[in-house]
Amino acid sequence: MSEEEASQPQGIDSLVLSEQGVRVVAQVSPAESRTPLTGGTVRNLLDQAGYGAWMILDDGIGVLVERWEGSPEGFEVPIAEKRDASVMVGVAADSSVAWLQVAPARGGKSLQRADVARALQQAGVVFGIDEKAVLVACKAVMPTKIEVAFQKPPVDGADAEFKLLIKTVAVRVPQVNEDGLIDFRELGDIPFVQPGTPLMRRIPATQGVPGRDVRGNAVQPTPGIDTPFANVLKGVRYSPGDFNVLEADIKGQPVQVENGMLVEDLLSMDSVDMDSGNVSFDGSIQIKGDVLANMKVKVTGNIVVGGTVEGAELEAGGDIQIGRGIIAHAKVKAEGAVSAKFVENSEISAGTVISIDDMVLQSELQALNQVIVGVKAQKRGRIVGGTTRSMMLVRAPQIGADDASGLTTVQVGVNPILEAKLLEVQAEIAKMEAEQENLKKAVQHLRANGDKNNVLPRAQAALQQALQAWAKLLKEKNKLEEQLAMFQDARVEVSQCVEGSVALIFGKRSRRLQKPYDAGAFTLDPTGHILHVDSRGSSTVVT
Repeated sequence: MSEEEASQPQGIDSLVLSEQGVRVVAQVSPAESRTPLTGGTVRNLLDQAGYGAWMILDDGIGVLVERWEGSPEGFEVPIAEKRDASVMVGVAADSSVAWLQVAPARGGKSLQRADVARALQQAGVVFGIDEKAVLVACKAVMPTKIEVAFQKPPVDGADAEFKLLIKTVAVRVPQVNEDGLIDFRELGDIPFVQPGTPLMRRIPATQGVPGRDVRGNAVQPTPGIDTPFANVLKGVRYSPGDFNVLEADIKGQPVQVENGMLVEDLLSMDSVDMDSGNVSFDGSIQIKGDVLANMKVKVTGNIVVGGTVEGAELEAGGDIQIGRGIIAHAKVKAEGAVSAKFVENSEISAGTVISIDDMVLQSELQALNQVIVGVKAQKRGRIVGGTTRSMMLVRAPQIGADDASGLTTVQVGVNPILEAKLLEVQAEIAKMEAEQENLKKAVQHLRANGDKNNVLPRAQAALQQALQAWAKLLKEKNKLEEQLAMFQDARVEVSQCVEGSVALIFGKRSRRLQKPYDAGAFTLDPTGHILHVDSRGSSTVVT
């Protein structure tokens, strides 16, 4: 109201509204009787008199109504009050965000940008202020809490990376896709490199970029894990003048391993028989012909055989590729993948994938990821007799045979190596956490009691190294748990049929099939039942 209007009392009967400074006072004249008065009537009077936007004093109106009816004497009571807008600043405990708690003006001075600036300054908020949010706060007509300042978050450092510098390389670090399957590729021709060939570049970890909180303080990033090249890498050397590049030190086969490269010697032979003798070799071997009965070939790298493995034993630290068959009670074991044209009466163990072009007869196969049969013979490919085990997938055109070939057992959802590795990593994590706790206590003690012998920097460095090693183990643990959890997606797929005497095992669930099944897939449902899903998508429980 204007000063002239304020000087003129407003009211009805014996009630007059008088503006006195920042208050509106109800002045009541003495009277023996009065027209009934309600709180609503008083509020209407205030609104009509131009005080509707002021702070209404409900307690004062209550007193006015009560004394109006019960007391003939005159009296005065404040019933409204003019208030300026007010603002309070709140800041998160970590200073990542600040907010305004706004009480809008009630007949008084509205909130101005300068008021907000002063309040933020007094609260120590100097960075990341959102001017648009401040404007919204200044225009608020209801009590409002609004965030108006935000930290600039730090950019964490990137972990060290390892980049191949050559296109063709044997890989012993299998890549698992989102379905839990390893992308299998046959070896093909063994690649060669000459001494001095650059093989791999290590891109060091970065420290990250600091951020700033709303008080203007630096927010430190988490540095990347600066994983070095693996400790023992044969056949390679550091590039002169650049310790982040590995190059070949010898002529041989380049092999990618975890956090590094190897160059393996390559042995080439026409065949392995009684004349050549058994073979034990640190590197890879290429055999143009056959490996005959009772012979043994053991290498740290890959084995490539152009012919047949007949009743022999092969063991490789990498992959094994057989051009023809594995027969006559041969035993073939690889840390990586095994591939062959066909298998009969033999045993195969692979650390990743078993891939057979044609058929598997009366044999024992175990792969830690998948077994694929009939790759190049969709009409004849089949698994008949014996036992075939895999973690994620067994795939064949046909499983079993409607004759006297005996029981064919197929098992998925088993990976004892991964389970053992997980237990080992969990034990290492527990050990590392105990070491971290001891180092933290040592650092705290040195800070609190002084560091006369300058031990603190070494203790802090040791703690940082322990934290990085712990973070690396956690990543490995999570990866192992993710791989083991994929067991629920394990499948047995057939493109033609299942017939004859067949047993299916999913983890600990087993079923001896009582009837033939057409093309489709066998899976495990969430309740633990083995299902057959046909090519049309219809599913039935295997009983």
